Amino acid sequence: MDRQNLTLLTDLYELTMMQGYFKNKDRNETVIFDAFFRSNPCGGGYSIAAGLEQLICYIKELRFAGQDIEYLRSLGIFDEDFLDYLKDFRFTGDIYAIPEGTVMFPREPMVKVVAPIMQAQLVETAILNIINHQSLIATKAARVCHAARGDGIMEFGLRRAQGPDAGTYGARAAVIGGCVGTSNVLAGQLFDIPVKGTHAHSWIMSFPDEYTAFKTYADMYPAACILLVDTYDTLKSGVPNAIRVFTEMREAGIPLSNYGIRLDSGDLAYLSKKARKMLDAAGFPDAVISASNDLDEFLIDSLKEQGAAITSWGVGTNLITSKDNPSFGGVYKLAAIMGKDGKFIPKIKLSENSEKVTNPGDKKIYRIYEKDTGKLKADLICLADEEYDEKDDLLLFDPAEPWKKTRMKGGTYTLRPILQQIFKQGECCYTSPRTMEIREYCQRELDTLWDETKRLVNPHNVYVDLSRKLYDMKMELLDRMSER
Repeated sequence: MDRQNLTLLTDLYELTMMQGYFKNKDRNETVIFDAFFRSNPCGGGYSIAAGLEQLICYIKELRFAGQDIEYLRSLGIFDEDFLDYLKDFRFTGDIYAIPEGTVMFPREPMVKVVAPIMQAQLVETAILNIINHQSLIATKAARVCHAARGDGIMEFGLRRAQGPDAGTYGARAAVIGGCVGTSNVLAGQLFDIPVKGTHAHSWIMSFPDEYTAFKTYADMYPAACILLVDTYDTLKSGVPNAIRVFTEMREAGIPLSNYGIRLDSGDLAYLSKKARKMLDAAGFPDAVISASNDLDEFLIDSLKEQGAAITSWGVGTNLITSKDNPSFGGVYKLAAIMGKDGKFIPKIKLSENSEKVTNPGDKKIYRIYEKDTGKLKADLICLADEEYDEKDDLLLFDPAEPWKKTRMKGGTYTLRPILQQIFKQGECCYTSPRTMEIREYCQRELDTLWDETKRLVNPHNVYVDLSRKLYDMKMELLDRMSER
């Protein structure tokens, strides 16, 4: 994790293709690659962009060190002239991306790379590795937080994550998606995000009795006294002993500002409602009841429907691994090659599966909002040189079923371009916000979605449309390819 230079974080074929371009093509030939995904994870209606800050660090440090060159030489498949070229390799192209925390949808470019072909090819694997992972966890976190309906969600899956990187950058992404904090102290240090936690069952078991364990903990951490009550018997022992400690704290004049209990096993709906009655009867109506135990968005949603008296949730394994959908599925496809006249020649990938046919050309994305509600209506992918006037009527159509059309009257909608330039001629021209600022921005983004799009099962899908000019280009290329 402490090595910033991730240049060899790539698939071998990226390097063998680079050598092929070096030997057989103009190494300065400019191309466009789009990184995009084909479906939202977890059966959801949206995704959350994340990982851009780490992508920026990767590009800034992209260079082949001496030991990298020596390792590649040892493989016996790279020629000396190519290895010599790599010694002075730098990224000199342009990169555009959807900013972190932005709601995004399938088939639209989340990252666009405009660069010499060898450079654009090399960065494919790392871009997908970084953006796929963090976008997946941020999206999962947004779903979990939506299910909690305003309750705080704490991420604490570090011990179940697939390694230190996944646990640490996953914690960052989870906070972007809406979590109030993480148990991961390293993530707290690196990204300046809140760290939270209580104690383990082993703390209780290490003392002669449960009350002594609770009392000792409360004496040390009176301003953060959340007691784990299910080590022995939740309702007969744990909650009564917690109430005893809270009563003693109050009688001693200790402010009870951040206190309560945590449930980690059993019937959480039943136990939380019983515990709530006991705490209220003892005069502690503001005591927090937090819960953990293999939670995900569906279980939290069910517990809320059952009237569980839980107001804080700790989510670990199912969040940090996105257990039900452990990969994001982003891909990286060639969209255009610059001709000798300086104009981009669109390229398209065909497939037996219609959803795998790519959108060609140099593109940008407009986000369309209803003016009266501020809600997101659709996204429009168009060519980079296309401009629109909000005063004019806007005709949208489904590119898969083009007879389905919607006309938005001029003055009833607003447009926002969502791809921002990140690198210009190899220099970073974008400043990443702090992680907690990205989290706040993400919450505003989620507020632009209709509730129907945010529901956990069978959500309403937001339309991602193509402009008429882009659609016609795509159809022309498809017709041309079919005549071969």
